[in-house]
Amino acid sequence: MNLWFRLIRMLLTFRWRPRVHPLGTSVLHMRVLPNDLDFNGHVNNGRYLTLADVARMDFVLRTGAARVAWRHRALPIVGDATAKFRRDLRPFERFEVHSRVLGWEGKWTFIEHRFVRRGRVLGTVLIRGLFKAPGGTLDPREFAVDLGQSPDSPALPAWVLEWHRSCDSLSQHLREEEKDAALPEAA
Repeated sequence: MNLWFRLIRMLLTFRWRPRVHPLGTSVLHMRVLPNDLDFNGHVNNGRYLTLADVARMDFVLRTGAARVAWRHRALPIVGDATAKFRRDLRPFERFEVHSRVLGWEGKWTFIEHRFVRRGRVLGTVLIRGLFKAPGGTLDPREFAVDLGQSPDSPALPAWVLEWHRSCDSLSQHLREEEKDAALPEAA
């Protein structure tokens, strides 16, 4: 339930936080609540993804990307996510989620969320997402231009490109597996 409160609080307060450049970093301040915890007494690994969702919505609102999506009647879709956990977040600790677009490739946009406490990165979540409109997927280059940016992506880090290729490879494997499962068995 606290995620609804966090989401509502973010929606009610984002207008009073500074706007963020589309290639800049938004910072959302949070605190660990009891229902964020697992049996080990630290933030549950799945909760990081949910907290990243709230931070991503804040980023999209503060950069103006929500207005662009609204004009196209597009919805954000997360296709893939990966997370790296480095340090614990304990009950009632304050932390920040730093969100930024790393770049885009093909139909995908890559957004990184860093969980930070006292200047130290505790964990990261990286998503590969897109905006789906009634006419299909929005091209990230056109989306960038609509935001007043160059259509050219910033250079993606090598580790992001490797992960991107890995996601594509897994998608291809699953499609082939489904195709094979649909074939009738030989008698």
